[in-house]
Amino acid sequence: MAEEFLRQVYAETEPGVPLPERLRQVRAEIDRVGTYTHTTHELVFGTRVAWRNSARCIGRLYWQSLQVRDLRHLHDPADIAQESVGHLRAATRGGKIRSTMTVFAPDAPGRPGPRIRNDQLVRYAGHRNPDGTVTGDPGQADFTDHVVAMGWPRPQPAGRFDVLPLLITGPDGRSRLFDVPPDAVHEVPLRHPEHPWFARLGLRWHSVPAISNMPLEIGGVVYPAAPFNGWYLDTEVGARNLADTDRYDLLPEIAKRLGLDTRSVRTMWRDRAMVELVRAVTYSFDADGVTMADHHSEAERFMTFLAKEEAAGRRCPADWSWIVPPMSGSQTPVFHRYYDEPDPELRPAFLEPHGLRPRDDQG
Repeated sequence: MAEEFLRQVYAETEPGVPLPERLRQVRAEIDRVGTYTHTTHELVFGTRVAWRNSARCIGRLYWQSLQVRDLRHLHDPADIAQESVGHLRAATRGGKIRSTMTVFAPDAPGRPGPRIRNDQLVRYAGHRNPDGTVTGDPGQADFTDHVVAMGWPRPQPAGRFDVLPLLITGPDGRSRLFDVPPDAVHEVPLRHPEHPWFARLGLRWHSVPAISNMPLEIGGVVYPAAPFNGWYLDTEVGARNLADTDRYDLLPEIAKRLGLDTRSVRTMWRDRAMVELVRAVTYSFDADGVTMADHHSEAERFMTFLAKEEAAGRRCPADWSWIVPPMSGSQTPVFHRYYDEPDPELRPAFLEPHGLRPRDDQG
């Protein structure tokens, strides 16, 4: 696996050390300690190609601009938490979001790397109520229960946008909780360009979508903690996070405020409410100067990426159900074609997310 990766590095870039010499170094290190250490050049190339290979991402046109924070010397959960917060600050830049990845210590023989159990560095808690409803994000209700059981003090009163703590597992298998400082979480209050009542709903969303529980594999080396972010797509927030029935489920409330007839789905009230919700999200991010892509422009850019990959003689695996936006799909060019099937063996790559383990406990 190392050799295959190194041959790719040398095929696409020009490292300073000749390939035969580098292969000898890597083989000798593997023979000696059971693994090997990527050079900075190899690490940066590997992270960027993992993004290029990500079949579910529509924003891959920018893969070469990914900023990489090389923190492979860090293992301790407290250090991982501190630099995860540092990641948020480095990526946010006052709203001019920068695609960023922070790479922490890899797995090694006899010493696993650290793991971040949150699916994103910023997520809102889901607080279960006695009547079965959830205040906040229902998609995070199980995780919220888990960290509360570990000792996280549930905010009083429970809010709809309470930022969850980071849950980080160290090399010893013990997990610890760390609060995310409020000043590291850049948020956008949501309002509508035409309806003043929208602002009074008190909605907001965080600016940086930093995925944090997907291990990164490069040349046989697994980095279990490698949080990364691009920037939000308008429909990701407006048509999914805030609209899905198992998330914030806001479409009935928006439709009511708009005065729509909700007695039958045939009135298209859900569709009309969704359009206005996505409009509000896009307008708010734009008004605050926070980077956000729209689904029409990003679909066009994906087609540009696809053409570049084909011109380079590379396959471009894509998961159609993720590439096509959840609103107005047929009005975008990505809808009207098929793609190379995702290849689970393709590397470098982001692997399936970590799950919570029953034995996670606060150390």
